[in-house]
Amino acid sequence: MELILIRHGLPLRIQREDGAPADPPLSEIGQRQAVAVGAWLAQEKIDFVYASPLRRAHETATPLAQTLGLKVEVEPRVAEYDQHSDAYVPVEELKVLDRAKWNELMEKGYPEGLDLEQFREGVVQSLTEIAARHSGQRIAIFCHGGVINCWAADVLGLGFKLFFNPYYSSLNRFLVSSQGVRSVGSLNECAHLRDFDREGPK
Repeated sequence: MELILIRHGLPLRIQREDGAPADPPLSEIGQRQAVAVGAWLAQEKIDFVYASPLRRAHETATPLAQTLGLKVEVEPRVAEYDQHSDAYVPVEELKVLDRAKWNELMEKGYPEGLDLEQFREGVVQSLTEIAARHSGQRIAIFCHGGVINCWAADVLGLGFKLFFNPYYSSLNRFLVSSQGVRSVGSLNECAHLRDFDREGPK
């Protein structure tokens, strides 16, 4: 079977004053990225669509699900590690706004305060169960950069580390055999984003 992990589109930057989880929606660019990845994947035989419960992931999944007439199934264990944070700053903006904090994140490989093992176990268990449940099928899972890194690192035997930066709405493919043998098909596919640049659609 094939698991396709898709990072959500570009969200808005949000800071909640009341301490509630930021859970940002997609920005205008992110909405266009969602349409682009949905149109691209609709050309393949997608059997099932899952998404993280966070808005940015669910909103990215919606165009594909609507095109294919599929329901988006929510999988809580592929929510990002920052799901309870009251602020969301895209990592690209963090690099500009707070270079020291960005450097620390890149060097350490995971954010301060993360219960690394709990997060890793949840992601790996969830995706392993989905793979077993959908033998012989192609499944799209709309999730987050940390989740994709966690699963990819586990498949490659790297332990857990944020070792690459998935582009917004990029595709990351993994193959899982009927015996549970896992392999990487591709990382950071973004041919569907060729009409986009860092400022948005051309």
